[in-house]
Amino acid sequence: MKLRMIDNLDVWGKYVLLRDDLNVQIVDDKITDVFRIEQSMQTINKLRNAGARVVICSHLGQPKGAVVPELSLKPIAEYMDVPFIDDCLNRDFMSGMKNGDVVLLENLRFYSGEENNDDEFATQLASGFDLFVNDAFAVSHRASASTVGVTKILPSYAGDLLKSEVENISRVLENPNRPLLAMVGGSKVSTKIGVLKSLCKLADCVIVGGALGTTFAYATGHNVGDSLYEPEQKDVALEIMRYAQENNCEFLLPLDKGVADRFEKTATRKNKSIDSILDTDVIIDDGVETTARNIDKINSVSTVIWNGTFGMAEWGDTWGYSTFNVAKAIAKQTKTGKLISIVGGGDTVAALDVVGVRDNMTYVSTGGGAFLEFVENGILPAISVLIDG
Repeated sequence: MKLRMIDNLDVWGKYVLLRDDLNVQIVDDKITDVFRIEQSMQTINKLRNAGARVVICSHLGQPKGAVVPELSLKPIAEYMDVPFIDDCLNRDFMSGMKNGDVVLLENLRFYSGEENNDDEFATQLASGFDLFVNDAFAVSHRASASTVGVTKILPSYAGDLLKSEVENISRVLENPNRPLLAMVGGSKVSTKIGVLKSLCKLADCVIVGGALGTTFAYATGHNVGDSLYEPEQKDVALEIMRYAQENNCEFLLPLDKGVADRFEKTATRKNKSIDSILDTDVIIDDGVETTARNIDKINSVSTVIWNGTFGMAEWGDTWGYSTFNVAKAIAKQTKTGKLISIVGGGDTVAALDVVGVRDNMTYVSTGGGAFLEFVENGILPAISVLIDG
């Protein structure tokens, strides 16, 4: 696809509304992960250096149309060292902006019109601007006022990050180096039915892990104890497995699990085969044998697409065993030039950072849901409105 880009635009003195995804984790007014901010800086600096007057809009969390002080973007403005505008519809500041200035608006989702893609809100948001740039791949699967609505009002273009996301993921989808392995973790089959089917058509092998894998284990007749899974998705899971078989895609389920007697970070871990899970067991991670099998598969393929952790990686080494070791294996193969690796999803990227291997991956996407929907459909609502022709 050919996106309308900002490269040859004359933005000198122009007011540019820039949609970034600055939805980062903030704890006690401190940003704990700056990945999305860092990835956004290339487009910000390009516009700034070209003499644009850049007004960034973004969201944080799910305030659902109400002003929630703890979801203010003010800490992000302070981190970026740019002026903060405490209402995203305030335009009083614009007359004082100079070429190269950058400001950040308050949380778009403090207004219900943002997520509702309300025409009136989009018109108010676009007011005073000469053009719009979308650099927020991670929310481009949502048809919101700030991603789709404003494109009906302003000349609209893609930023460098958005372009990079589309190009890197599309390259793997359209012409992958094979064999191609897709690894999918997380918690719910119900949210990943479409992407799992798409991956079964695309990949040579699909591995399911985490609570997602637990549901598939249950569907195939295994006891999964007192664990997180979706019993109502049994038939869907079996359907996906049949679909994989029809498309000559190897579909691998967990062989064993890391279990405890309670769902707590400090619980003692035991590894049990998937055939040995008791009613009282709580599955918290994929097991040692499963992890070794997954690493062997990683070492035998040319491309890996990975989304979703395989256990409670946020609880540290004990319950992040499978996720961390898979991350290290992918990084090792990629670093030596034996593997192309595409990784997406906030929790997955956080795990890469824990073990210090993010920079070793071929490409790390800022998107989670957007990453999966792009893999599934090859297009997203907020990207389709930026295509030439």
